[in-house]
Amino acid sequence: MLIKKGLLAFGPMEVGALRISSAGLVLAPFIARRLNKITRKHWLKLASVGLVGSLIPAFMFAIAQTQLASGVTGVLNALTPIATLVIGALFFHQKARLAQVIGVAIGLFGTLLLVTASANGSWDFNLYALLVLAATVCYGLNLNLIKHKISDLSPLTITGISLLMAAVPATIYLFAGTEFITQVQQPGAMLSLFSVLALGIAGTAGALVIFNHVVQLTNTVFTSSVTYLIPIVALILGILDGEDFWLQQGVGMLAILVGVWFANRRGRSGMAGIPQK
Repeated sequence: MLIKKGLLAFGPMEVGALRISSAGLVLAPFIARRLNKITRKHWLKLASVGLVGSLIPAFMFAIAQTQLASGVTGVLNALTPIATLVIGALFFHQKARLAQVIGVAIGLFGTLLLVTASANGSWDFNLYALLVLAATVCYGLNLNLIKHKISDLSPLTITGISLLMAAVPATIYLFAGTEFITQVQQPGAMLSLFSVLALGIAGTAGALVIFNHVVQLTNTVFTSSVTYLIPIVALILGILDGEDFWLQQGVGMLAILVGVWFANRRGRSGMAGIPQK
């Protein structure tokens, strides 16, 4: 919803850049004294977390939101646990159970329905839905990187430094590569500005600190299941904001949620990891 409001005055590239810029800069004062804990082996991994966990998805979601309803975007985001599971099994030697494979298949069926649903509910290939799907793959990779590669760092260190590294190119692009300065002076732009700032500061920086802490306390699939709540909130806000709701979208959304639930219904039993200081 905040992305949608941001797009009223700004283009999708500006929304994505402003979101990451504000998220990285707001945490900068809190990580200065933590830099001495970063070794040479951490820098590339933190840069990768900032890239695939924040920078790329921010632009993908902003672009997709120009052609997708908030509810559809929210439900597609619920594929993050499935992406986390698949990437963990393929690249991080995590075992997959039969229930998880079935859940993935059901979720992919629901995704196919949403990808072939146009903005007006007709059957048509919607390329913008693939952007959200790609963003969930980025989130899945990011979760596995944090859990398996940099679990020795604190959540605030991981979030703050990775976001700051992503914020540098985002800020340069925002002010040097877009018409942000001109557009922010237009009538009505303040609503969009504060919406994106709220998204960056609270919905990205603040939420990621908490989220990355939960990653270290539990396992990646269980942690990513927080996305169960996103479709519910997104659908309610979308309908309240006057968005249409089509049968094909409803079937696709239901299939995704069933698939994600099926793949994760025994996820708690596999909790691993201990809190890091």
